[in-house]
Amino acid sequence: MTYSPEATQEASSVTEAGHSNLQSIGRWLAVAALIYCMLLAVGMIGAGFKTATAGQAKSLFAFASNPFLGLIIGTVCTALIQSSSTVTSIIVGLVAGGLPVSIAIPMIMGANIGTTITNTIVSAGHMRCSTEFKRAFSAATVHDFFNLIAVIIFLPLEIFTGFLQKSSYAIASMFVGGTSMSMKGMNFIKPITKPLIGSVKGMFGGFAPEVQGAVLVILGIGLIFCAITMMGKLLKKLMVGRAKNMLHTAIGRGSFAGILSGMVVTVLVQSSSTTTSLMIPLVGSGIFSMRQIYPFTLGSNIGTCVTALLAATAIVGGNSLFALQIAFVHLLFNISGVLLIYGIPFLREIPPRCAEWLADYAGRKKRYAACYVLGVFFLLPATFIILAQ
Repeated sequence: MTYSPEATQEASSVTEAGHSNLQSIGRWLAVAALIYCMLLAVGMIGAGFKTATAGQAKSLFAFASNPFLGLIIGTVCTALIQSSSTVTSIIVGLVAGGLPVSIAIPMIMGANIGTTITNTIVSAGHMRCSTEFKRAFSAATVHDFFNLIAVIIFLPLEIFTGFLQKSSYAIASMFVGGTSMSMKGMNFIKPITKPLIGSVKGMFGGFAPEVQGAVLVILGIGLIFCAITMMGKLLKKLMVGRAKNMLHTAIGRGSFAGILSGMVVTVLVQSSSTTTSLMIPLVGSGIFSMRQIYPFTLGSNIGTCVTALLAATAIVGGNSLFALQIAFVHLLFNISGVLLIYGIPFLREIPPRCAEWLADYAGRKKRYAACYVLGVFFLLPATFIILAQ
């Protein structure tokens, strides 16, 4: 039996295509595993802070005697707990317990600022390459600057007019009396990470809570560095051709598509820090630009409001109206921010330009990035709290 050169070449091509497909599938499975590792790492850092502070982060809310302090405390608590969803749920519970809505509103705004620290931690995984770190850090901080500008505009406006408090009360009044429905089971991120985090924590059960917390934080940061480094290499190989085009169609093609994508994904996972953090490696690897994922982060701001709304539905009687009101404050604040800041070309350009400027400095000297995180999220707020007391 003889084989023609054409048949041999065709068989060889089929074999190579099959091998390439298997290799591609293996790489995608590895990316999925690394995404899980990153989610696990972020969860470990948050759990570590909670354990180390032994619940003291929640007691910080007692110091909120005025709107400005409420803003600072909301920022610090969210930076410590690593979850705006958790903090907003706590605030909903505090309002249901009698905390005035006027004090809770700045806390909600502060939670928006504090949640962006997760992005910055993830961007640190690209520190080995200055170019990648510059891209990743700009993508992380564009969310910071947008939320800071939103607070600068809307906090004074709220203090003088009370438009968020009044409009949210009107909306909440239409819903109170309806059927209460808790949908907390929608969050599928925590169930898949919590058991392993609990196991790791249990390995150090004989130590003091402070030591357990510190170990979890250190392990979480180390895991982020490893996951981001490996994910960046894999994504560069995978994000070519059709896969890259599909992702660009979903996220990077137009503002509306980006905002909608960010909103939907965040509603599904109930964590804006999770969804935006997943974008950082894509920008660091050069698959997306910071300006392309900018609308996606704004959509995540709106999507994360679902957690507070779901928490409010579980509260019945007493102050259930006010609990639902503060949840609607969160939603109205984020929608208003997107409509005003992103809707006006001049304001829309401020966050990306500030992010590019800061990333340029951080790319040349990494200590600027560390100073930024410590200063904005911890030292400056702590100084204001101490001075106020």
